[in-house]
Amino acid sequence: MLKYDFIILGAGAAGLSLLMRMINCPKFSNKKFLLVDKDRKKINDRTWCFWENKTGFFESVVYKKWDQISFYSSQFVRDIDIHPYQYKMIRGIDFYEHCFNEINNHSNVNIVYGEVRSVVTDKQKTTIYLSDKELPCSSAIIFNSIYKPSELFHGSLQLLQHFKGWFIETAEPCFDSNKATLMDFRVHQQFGTSFVYVLPVSEKSALVEYTLFTESTLTTEQYDHELTKYVRRFLRLSAFSILEQEFGIIPMTNKTFEFFQNGMYNIGIAGGQTKASTGYTFQFIQKQAQAIVDCLIQSRPLTSIQTSPKRFHFYDNVLLELLIGKKLPGKEIFTRMFKRNPVSRIFKFLDNETSFIEELQLISTLQTVPFAKAAFRTLTRD
Repeated sequence: MLKYDFIILGAGAAGLSLLMRMINCPKFSNKKFLLVDKDRKKINDRTWCFWENKTGFFESVVYKKWDQISFYSSQFVRDIDIHPYQYKMIRGIDFYEHCFNEINNHSNVNIVYGEVRSVVTDKQKTTIYLSDKELPCSSAIIFNSIYKPSELFHGSLQLLQHFKGWFIETAEPCFDSNKATLMDFRVHQQFGTSFVYVLPVSEKSALVEYTLFTESTLTTEQYDHELTKYVRRFLRLSAFSILEQEFGIIPMTNKTFEFFQNGMYNIGIAGGQTKASTGYTFQFIQKQAQAIVDCLIQSRPLTSIQTSPKRFHFYDNVLLELLIGKKLPGKEIFTRMFKRNPVSRIFKFLDNETSFIEELQLISTLQTVPFAKAAFRTLTRD
């Protein structure tokens, strides 16, 4: 039987963010860790982008940061200085290399590769069943970051945030590397809420990502077609090279995710750390990881960790109600939000960090009647 104090299932953002904090804390220097993931992280499979108003835990691997962002729609265009925030980009491959270089220096961490099929726990032992073997382990604290979609409950709401991105390069300087496009709603909205963000990392290269909030995904050809149209029409590029591509799907749902379930603590997307109304995840993962480590250091029960106030879950439900019911286009909601609010208030609100007064100030700038009707439907839903 393998003896571990902590088992982490999944070596993505959530699993690695937690493990990195733990192995860098003297409190856990004599603890043994098992990290399980289905494959080795050797490719740049994703990019995490987020705003932050301080030096973050993973600041050393931030690939690029911007002090200015742009917002575009057919009714409103603005370049915005986002001080005291910065918009930051972390490339997946840089994140993985940084984490595993550190992990490999710690002999108390064991890594096993294989797809997790199931986990059986009791007071004496834990058995992890992989696709090709099983791991009998001593009883341990288990953190699970492997998200598996489940059936929706009655009255539940769900959209998918899905996106495809091209990292493109041009022969001549074409980009302002000091400014990132956060949302460009000038693309058509026939599929549903759709926008593009453009993150220039130099005058000749940028990540261009086509993003949608809809109930189903598109075909590969449709994503490529829309990206091509955007690059040619709005970036005015006829010649460019595609250096890398990425694709992802993030659930946007009002489903309640259990933190402790089946003998494991769920973290990351599996633990409900995706904001239901926007799909933002990375910073919520960082907050949860730090809260878990603080709790363990203080010898408090993990179930005592405070979550965001319930009113933010209600706000997310209202926005999902509007987007799914197509009562108000997402393009109009976000345009009004950015047109009538300082960006610092928007960022705080989307981070679930505003006071109730600040929330009223923001909500009062939105479309009153559609939001009131959606709020009523949310409150009266079975």
